[in-house]
Amino acid sequence: MWETEEGFQMQKIWEGLGISNDFLFGKVMRDPELCQGLLQRIFPDMEIDHVEFPVAQKSISVDMDAKSIRLDLYVVDGTGTVYDIEMQVVDTKELPKRTRYYQSVMDLEMIDKGESYTKLKKSFIIFICPFDLFGKGRHIYTFRNCCMEDRKLLLGDDTAKIFLNAEGTKKDVSKELREFLNYVGGKKSKDSFVMRLDEAVKRAKQNREWRHEYMTLLMRDQEKFEQGMEQGMAQGMEKGITGMIVRMYENGFTIEQIALCANKGVDEVKAIVEREKLARV
Repeated sequence: MWETEEGFQMQKIWEGLGISNDFLFGKVMRDPELCQGLLQRIFPDMEIDHVEFPVAQKSISVDMDAKSIRLDLYVVDGTGTVYDIEMQVVDTKELPKRTRYYQSVMDLEMIDKGESYTKLKKSFIIFICPFDLFGKGRHIYTFRNCCMEDRKLLLGDDTAKIFLNAEGTKKDVSKELREFLNYVGGKKSKDSFVMRLDEAVKRAKQNREWRHEYMTLLMRDQEKFEQGMEQGMAQGMEKGITGMIVRMYENGFTIEQIALCANKGVDEVKAIVEREKLARV
């Protein structure tokens, strides 16, 4: 497989992955100590003595007709608190509503029919982003349900949605969390936790089983791309390719992944994405 040009390109993509890749992030964070360390940085005022079981790529489907979800990292700590941690590299313009849906599906899985609502556990949905979703320069945006007439009065439903921003400029979080977010943004760090995380990323990329799994997913994406191209032939070849590239980008695929699937150069794909983004403004 690796002797072909396609295999060589896939290998380059794998070698170039960092912690901001959701697949690699999920694999690395299966280490309970690393996962606990990250949560402790996000929640410095909480005592997270251990996590029970980090589960990467957890799928939840409530019924046949409802939209299922796949969580990058599903974590339960020693108190039963539930965390969904998502690595999100692209602003798909629907992240706030996605957190709403994720919360509802997670709640449905927590309790069975006839059980008391008190069985619902405290839960956090966390999106880690290399971009500023709200444009306020904050490293962290935390949303809880509160009374509009008295903002200090919380609903008390034990839920929160948190967006972390690697492009933050304010001094609104600890140095430790800033170091992690800088690492997500591609910067090197001498912070002890980040260095451990970086070593874990390097070891993960030496894991042949994970590499094969990722390559299989890439090939599946390429097949879907080609199927979509066949369906879009009636629209014209170039228009169909452009539309598929934009849809893949909006669904979180990296420029390198799209270039491989579309059989185009990385610079060409970047130019198409930028052109289409400007056209939609």
